[in-house]
Amino acid sequence: MHLNSLRLCNFRQHADTRIVFDSGLTGIIGPNGAGKSTILEGIAWALYGTPAARGTRDSIRFNRAGARSQVRVELDFELGGHRYLVSRGLTNAELFLDGASAPIANTITGVTELLRRRLGMSLDEFFNTYFTGQKELSVMAAMGPSERAQFLSRVLGYEKLRTAQALVRERRRIILAEAAGLRAGMPDPESVARMLADARGRVELAELRAREATDRRTRARELLDYVTPRWELLQRERERLQAVLAELRVAESESVGLARDSERIDRELADVEAAKVELERIRREVAPLGEVVAALHEMDRLYAEEGRRRTLLESTRALAEDLARLRERRAKIEAAPGLEEQVTTELTDKRRELQRTDEELEARRTDWVRDRQEAETKLEALRRQHAELKDQRERLVAAGENGICPTCARPLGDHYRSVLDLIDDQLNTALVDGSYYRKRLDQLVEMPPAVKALGEQRRLALDGVSKLERRLARVQSAVQELAQIGREIVQKEEREKGLRGDLAAIPIGYRADLHEQLRRDLERLQPLDARAARLGAQVEREGQLRRERERVTQAVDLTSRRTVELGRQRAAIQFSEQSWDTLRADYERAATELRAAELASVAADAEAAAGQGALDMALQAQRDLARSQTQLDELNRDKRMHDELDRAYSDMRTDLNVQLRPEISELASSFLTELTDARYSELELDDQYNIIVLEEGVPKPVISGGEEDLANLVLRLAISQMIAERAGQSFSLLILDEIFGSLDESRRHNVVELLRRLQDRFEQVILITHIESVREGLDRVITVRYDEETGASRVEQEPALGAAALDDAPELTMGAAD
Repeated sequence: MHLNSLRLCNFRQHADTRIVFDSGLTGIIGPNGAGKSTILEGIAWALYGTPAARGTRDSIRFNRAGARSQVRVELDFELGGHRYLVSRGLTNAELFLDGASAPIANTITGVTELLRRRLGMSLDEFFNTYFTGQKELSVMAAMGPSERAQFLSRVLGYEKLRTAQALVRERRRIILAEAAGLRAGMPDPESVARMLADARGRVELAELRAREATDRRTRARELLDYVTPRWELLQRERERLQAVLAELRVAESESVGLARDSERIDRELADVEAAKVELERIRREVAPLGEVVAALHEMDRLYAEEGRRRTLLESTRALAEDLARLRERRAKIEAAPGLEEQVTTELTDKRRELQRTDEELEARRTDWVRDRQEAETKLEALRRQHAELKDQRERLVAAGENGICPTCARPLGDHYRSVLDLIDDQLNTALVDGSYYRKRLDQLVEMPPAVKALGEQRRLALDGVSKLERRLARVQSAVQELAQIGREIVQKEEREKGLRGDLAAIPIGYRADLHEQLRRDLERLQPLDARAARLGAQVEREGQLRRERERVTQAVDLTSRRTVELGRQRAAIQFSEQSWDTLRADYERAATELRAAELASVAADAEAAAGQGALDMALQAQRDLARSQTQLDELNRDKRMHDELDRAYSDMRTDLNVQLRPEISELASSFLTELTDARYSELELDDQYNIIVLEEGVPKPVISGGEEDLANLVLRLAISQMIAERAGQSFSLLILDEIFGSLDESRRHNVVELLRRLQDRFEQVILITHIESVREGLDRVITVRYDEETGASRVEQEPALGAAALDDAPELTMGAAD
């Protein structure tokens, strides 16, 4: 795999970053938190999507990007003789092959799956092959023997066998549970046989009882058929007799009701005659009622007009009071228009004076603040300069004449004293200038008296303007009030004139005593008029009552004739209660016997059905027993097969672990021979997975720091080589992220030199670190810085710094770090 370029748009802290990769040893250098590891995360995210990113999907977007800003990572790389370009966003992804304009995959899932198949690796395998994370070179040194074996199994993918074996064991556990459950649910074969025999006996007994019940029901039906016609005939005679008796009772009841109606009508006719006499007397008494009502209506109208006249008089009096108050107020504010012009002129002059004072005060205050800020800035700069010079001088004195110049980075030698004197002169100059600006700042702490006097003058002018503005507002309000009062006076005078016209048009002549007398007369005559109305209605019913008395007389005659006819029909019906009771008892005995026979037949049928159900259940239990036995046999076969799989996985893991150490040792030895020019030709892992370096076939009892770095490096490369070979990929790319850990300067330089020796094997080696001193040993450098102002990472690609110089440097061996 060969990386060509990477572009990050709004990805983490990278707002818009483009990086071009080349062959050789490339360093990505920058302080912690600048966004170096985010570059690796971007590469992994482009290939494998969300599982390769830290945190949630929402945290990927650059925190200063807009809500609709696009998040995009584009990775250009070569693999297996083809060139790929993958472009991935939060909601979409595309993959292009060999510069084609149309993508070969255009969905997030499609792109991820296609790249995984082309790479032949999962996300973990990819990281364990091409990436070496922080402190992973010496990660095995801190582990125990079992932890080292588990670590190697995990990175090489052997843990998948453990996972598969766990699945096999889980399936075997499920099979055992199913078999146990099946055995617990299986019936006893002897119980099933007994149940089948019992069910067949129940069916035979039920069929016998059913035949006996059928015979009994036939005999009961014959007896009931003989009694039923006689019983039905007697029932019809009895019903006819009951109908005649009912009609006779109704006719007698009607006769009694008609007699009562006749008596009532006679009483009401007598009341009508009395009402006629009383009605004549009352009509003479209520004759004046019409005149009283007319006079009362007229008096009510005059009463209403009298109330309106009083209301108008009250309104006229209140209106006159309002007019007097408004005329008095108008006299008080008539001088307001002339006073408004005078106050306006005074306010204009005062505002000009305030403006002149503001301008002069602002100018003097600005000069004072500018001088103070300038003195503070100069003093702070001198403090920083003095601290830097003091630090340089202390480092220079500590290093002596063999030290490195802090400006040109060359040995001082004979220039030591002159450089030291120069720094001393600069220190003295900084102290003198700092003393001057400190005194100047003390002088500018307090506000100058002239500025304070101008501030007081401005305050007095501002108070004068405020007073004149309030006075002008009151005068202007009075002018507006004067116009309003004039309009209100005109309106109220017109209203007063209208009220006096309304008073003149109201009629007079209302008498309270007459009004009260008319009310009493009306109260006395109205009950008599109501009584006359009721009596008139009663008299009008006389004709209706006489017609009703004639109808009742005719109904009495008709009811008498009907009662005689019903008595004759009752005498003609031949019915005996004794014969009725005897025949009813015979019929009920026959019907009861038939119902008992039918119930016995139903019970026999139910017992037969129950017996058949028990037989079917027994047969089903027999079939279920056979089916369960078949399933149990199949589960036993599956259990034996999973036992064999479990043993096979255990044997396979044992064989792989046995082969693991020799294979890793062989690959690591080949890297070691190449890196040391065959000085060290062999590296082994003992049964505790400890690293043993052999020199001329003899194990070294103690290895130096440089030898330990080399051993850790070749071991990590051997592990990555094994993963790549299993995935069918060439191991041409190596990315190392913060691998130095706590190494000192010489051991860091030693590791860089070891990586350079691998250039014929690895086409690309990318080294990520925050240590600036390693840049001299790199072919090219990519610098990552964090911009505080924009909140984004800034990436700069620098030309090669130390590649040419290293050609002339002495060869670095394994003991260089000691």
